[in-house]
Amino acid sequence: MENSEKIKIAINGGIGFGSKLNAKQLATISNYMDEKEELELNTFQQLYVEIPTAKQEEIIEEFTQAGLACYPVGNFVKSLRTCNFCKGEEAEGMPMAKELNRRIAGRPVPITLKAAYTGCALGCGEPMLSDIGVMKNRDRYNLYVGGKAKGKDAKVGSLLLENLSPEELYEVVEKIIAGYAATGKKRETFYKYTKRIGIPHLMG
Repeated sequence: MENSEKIKIAINGGIGFGSKLNAKQLATISNYMDEKEELELNTFQQLYVEIPTAKQEEIIEEFTQAGLACYPVGNFVKSLRTCNFCKGEEAEGMPMAKELNRRIAGRPVPITLKAAYTGCALGCGEPMLSDIGVMKNRDRYNLYVGGKAKGKDAKVGSLLLENLSPEELYEVVEKIIAGYAATGKKRETFYKYTKRIGIPHLMG
């Protein structure tokens, strides 16, 4: 591609069962890559790709038309990580997961925040190891916070609330993220934030 100022964005195939892309989406992405350029796959089920800043809006619109979801890169809430294997859209609660992702992904925070969702107790989406994790339990949802997947102090998240309706879940998660964005220290991870203020005080 021509030399020009570029911006890095994160993309994926939208919220579904794992991180999947179809041929049309791959072809669309490749239109904006040179032969020697590479895609970077992160642990949030996203691909990082660099696009010309001058054509950012135009390219993002083209990606969106191909069914790709686009997100900012940096200190934001990442797109919701989901299960890899299950296929039952309604049974596994994917409509709720898509709406939760729409509400929180891309919000600015002190440092990258990882959220995850799983449709059953197997936890394939790794909600217990994420900053904020949601696990479906029949027709209700359990909310976990403060998980940490890396380091010698890695830990499973703590159960904050259980048996939430979708609307209750949206409200609580948005309130927690808003509090973290407002009172978290610069580059303070959500894990450290929960330790500093105490999990019972996450909702104010």
